[in-house]
Order: sequence, then C-alpha cells, then structure tokens
Amino acid sequence: MIETHAHLYVDKFDEDRQEMMERAEEAGVKRFYMPNIDHKSIEPMLEVEEKFSNTIATMGVHPCSVEKHFEKQLYEVEDWLNKRKFAAVGEIGLDYYWDKSLIEQQKEALRIQVQFAKDHQIPVILHCRDSFDDTYDIIKKMNDDKLKGVFHCFTGTAEEAQKVIDLGFFIGIGGVVTFKNGGLAEHIPDIDLNRIVLETDAPYLAPTPKRGKRNEPAFLDLIAQKLADLKEMSKSDLIEITSKNATELFS
Repeated sequence: MIETHAHLYVDKFDEDRQEMMERAEEAGVKRFYMPNIDHKSIEPMLEVEEKFSNTIATMGVHPCSVEKHFEKQLYEVEDWLNKRKFAAVGEIGLDYYWDKSLIEQQKEALRIQVQFAKDHQIPVILHCRDSFDDTYDIIKKMNDDKLKGVFHCFTGTAEEAQKVIDLGFFIGIGGVVTFKNGGLAEHIPDIDLNRIVLETDAPYLAPTPKRGKRNEPAFLDLIAQKLADLKEMSKSDLIEITSKNATELFS
C-alpha cells in the first residue's frame, strides 16, 4: 500500500514514531507522503524524511494556516521549492469549516500555489472542506496539461467525483468511507477505481473501528478492506490498483 497523505511529523507521534512506522510497514504500507501544513511544520517534516527513507515530503501552506497578509508565507514556500525537490505542492486548498473571514486570501493563496506546482511540474494535494465548488472552479480555470493532483479527503458524491476525474485528477479516500453515517460509502461503487488513491490523514480521521483514537498509517489496511468490500473485489487487487494510481500521481 502507498499512504498518500499522513502528517507523520506532528507531535502526536513524538513518543512512539518509530513503533508507529514499524506497525505501518507490518500492515503493508511501503511508502508515505507527508503534506506540509505551514512554516512551523517544515523542520519536523524534513527531520522525519531524513530519518525514514520511505517517507517523502511535500511543500505548501494549508488553508487554515493562511494569514491576512500571506505573501511572506508563500515566499517561503517558493524558496523551498527552488532549493530542493518535493513530491507535490500541498497541502493547499480552501477550508470554509473553521473560518470564513479569510476566504479571498485562501483563494489567492491557492491560485499562487497551483501556479508553483505548474512551474515545477509537480502535482497538487488539495484540501476542500465545505468548499468543493469553489476549489473545483479554481482548479478547472487553471487546469492544463502541466497540472495534476488529488482531491484529498474526498467526501462528496459520485457526480462530484466524476467532475474531479474529468479534470484528470485523483480522489483521495480515507477513514470517512468507513463511517456509518459518513455518506461516502454509498457512492464508491460508482467512482472509477483507476482514479482512487488511499490515505489516512493521520493522526486525524481514524477509520472504524478505531474512530475517536489517534489515526496512523497502519489503519490504511482497514480503509483498503472497506473499499474492496464496496467494490466487491479482493483487497489485494484493490491495493495493486490504488498503488499504481499513487505511483502515477506522484511520478
């Protein structure tokens, strides 16, 4: 399995990071992509990447970290992208759940960071909580053959998934698919498996039956099993396809 979205560097893993990584590898997770949050997370993220050879960093500013005067934040992102190779620009996007006072700043930060990805020819990792339509509209306007990416933590409908797929993007499926009233599972049979990648968003959104606990990449196996059940196929076949998708996404 390929874990396409896990914040392995946050302090919730400080006491048992080594053991957590061992559990993930025992569960069959072979590669881990780490989306950045903001300037405070860069150093710990790069330390994890240096310690664990199968972890890979990305670079961006999370929408919840976008400030009123965000230009300095994006200068730092651009500086890092020019200094070394990153797998993607992320985690970027729009979040209308926590705070709607900086929507215009979030939109402009998203546009600028999408352009960074196009300039560096790497994918984007998109966060779109309560903001699918606006995120989709921005990506559609900026989309071209230089842009690809993933709508992370997808919780929408099969129709919305098809809009994402029609852009040439992938869909990140995590623990929400296992939630009894999550609303996502019913749409999975109608979403093209060739555009789905696996993620946990650890340490957040642990899947059932671990819900309410700290999430970790070892639980990717529970998400894979749920998806396989919904697709009426073997878990091994599902893992093979989603891993191929992740490799294509982060090529």
